[in-house]
Amino acid sequence: MLKFRFLILSLLFSGISLFTMGNEDTLRVLFVGNSYTYYNNLPQLVSILSKQTGTTLITQKSVVGGAKLSEHWHGQRGLKTKEMIRSGHYDIVVLQEQSMGAIEQSDSLKFYAKLFCEFIKENGAVPYLYQTWAREKVPQYFETIEKVYTEVAEENDARLVPVGRAWRLANQSRPNIQLFDPDGSHPSNLGTFLAACLFTATITGEIPETIRTNYTCLDIEGESITLMILDKLDVVFCQEIARDLI
Repeated sequence: MLKFRFLILSLLFSGISLFTMGNEDTLRVLFVGNSYTYYNNLPQLVSILSKQTGTTLITQKSVVGGAKLSEHWHGQRGLKTKEMIRSGHYDIVVLQEQSMGAIEQSDSLKFYAKLFCEFIKENGAVPYLYQTWAREKVPQYFETIEKVYTEVAEENDARLVPVGRAWRLANQSRPNIQLFDPDGSHPSNLGTFLAACLFTATITGEIPETIRTNYTCLDIEGESITLMILDKLDVVFCQEIARDLI
């Protein structure tokens, strides 16, 4: 609950009234990133999980495959991220750099993350950083990724969502767990679910206690769409990993 109190204080210092930060325990969240964000509908899954807590998260995304924060900032590749932040009345904006950015272009990550964090705060929201994982074939990159994202969070008074740390802990506990898509980079359904657990827990301060294995949403016609079906024991495992990290 300390982390949730920190969020409330952050909102207050950002000039957001507790009475207007959403509709009675509702927060608007914008995910800014690329395929690591849109794979398996991560923002939608976060919203679904949050409904089992005391804070409903209404999520949207600004994404394109392989996008860097620099491309989001300059509005390249059809991205309108700054316009969305300026007009979207978000409470939280989540930033995710291209998956190799912390390794190959850390200076760019730090530069544009700083610009975005300042811009996000100017527009009444709290910046969060989505710390990603090392690719399957290069697990040794984890320490660098975590170090860079942690430094950026501390330097810009942003919240860190340690998804990569959760992946590492999960792999240490269950070496055969399948968090990766077959390409060895993107998340499997279970990898996305673990990430969603971390986001929900970090933002709301709560772990959904209900053990659901079938996650669905409605399409524009009101028809039910199945996002993923998981094993019950995998769901419990991911909940416990998230609980260990908040």
